[in-house]
Amino acid sequence: MTRLRELGARIEAREARIGVMGLGYVGLPLAVEFAKAGFPVTGFELDAEKVRSIMAGRSYIDDVPEADLRVQRDAGRLHATVDMNELALCDVINVCVPTPLTKTKDPDFSFMVAAVEEIRKRLRSGQLIILGSTTYPGTTHELYLPLLEASGMRVGEDFSLAFAPERIDPANKKFKVRNVPKVVGGETPLCTQLAVKSFEPVFDTVIPMTSSQAAEMVKLLENTFRAINIGLANEVALMCDKLGLDVWEVIEAAATKPYGYMKFLPGPGLGGHCIPIDPTYLSWKMKALNFPARFIELATEINTQMPVHVVRKIADILNEDRLAVNGSRILILGVAYKANVSDMRESPAIEVAELLLQKGAQVDYHDPHVPEFHVGHHVMKSVDLDDAALATPDLVVILTDHGSMDWNRVIARAQRVFDTRNATQHVREHREKIRKL
Repeated sequence: MTRLRELGARIEAREARIGVMGLGYVGLPLAVEFAKAGFPVTGFELDAEKVRSIMAGRSYIDDVPEADLRVQRDAGRLHATVDMNELALCDVINVCVPTPLTKTKDPDFSFMVAAVEEIRKRLRSGQLIILGSTTYPGTTHELYLPLLEASGMRVGEDFSLAFAPERIDPANKKFKVRNVPKVVGGETPLCTQLAVKSFEPVFDTVIPMTSSQAAEMVKLLENTFRAINIGLANEVALMCDKLGLDVWEVIEAAATKPYGYMKFLPGPGLGGHCIPIDPTYLSWKMKALNFPARFIELATEINTQMPVHVVRKIADILNEDRLAVNGSRILILGVAYKANVSDMRESPAIEVAELLLQKGAQVDYHDPHVPEFHVGHHVMKSVDLDDAALATPDLVVILTDHGSMDWNRVIARAQRVFDTRNATQHVREHREKIRKL
């Protein structure tokens, strides 16, 4: 207990060494922010190339400016390594590793368990472990706590353990790491207190919860809310398609109501690490308690079918001019899961491209943020967007509405355009070429 009290003083003095396991979209921004707050920081990463990039002052994450990274590296506050033995030198360890789904849509805890095992091997008295990877309510207490206590140490006495979900929104210019409130729930009141203390220099607002389970549930509620409402927007898009209505016109008009309505937009499917995955974690947990999460399951069914709907619409658009998908040339614009990022995790473009290739289409793509991506065993490379690349295809399909794209030029040069994002809403000429979701 005394060592944990001493840790609180070291955190307040910003002398505590902060460890960050996993230097991806979540971990690297967090590590840089801790360093900017004055803490010595060690980042742990299995990918040696990422470690070399950081130590060379190169950022591979869009939201981390290289200038910020270099300043912290040059000041000696930011260090990256593949050597897990340095975990023993850290006072606070933030775990930011992936928590994906298996092929059977069950939670895959292998990355988290591996990270916690690495910590357990080197766990020492006075350390604070903070888990940030999304998981089901109860994981910290039921799975990770027993793994750590297998070391012979006890939570709240020898070490502290807390859960603090990440809330990263890539490419968001308004809400970055610091000004998004940080939710924290510990295994004991002291665990919560120490975790809050560690985050207060980095986040403008820190919100303590009564337990790690409550903090885990917060993250799942946030993204389940989004997934269900996007599912509703997608179902409305399907309804409007049947009714011959413009779903974008309907949604924009509904959004003029100043109360009781929040605008969500349809699209070609859900992407990113959180929104397609987090609700499934909650649904999985509730099944074990014999409680069917019906809203989640319905929204998941609708959202996962959107790439199939997009390919059906492509077939219908080509059929208007007596063209078949088989043999047609199709150019996809934008393959990242959202605008202005390079993140391909769970991107619906992967399934759309795969379905089109299976149907015999000749598929190319252009994305200024993604130079290449994998579709099954195929490696696709982004093509230059010259006039010929736009004019030659039988259909241009907009899957991601990157802000750098000149939509007026796209519409002027292309033969036909299928816009799944309403990216062309402000284009005034050649609108007869455009079909929408």
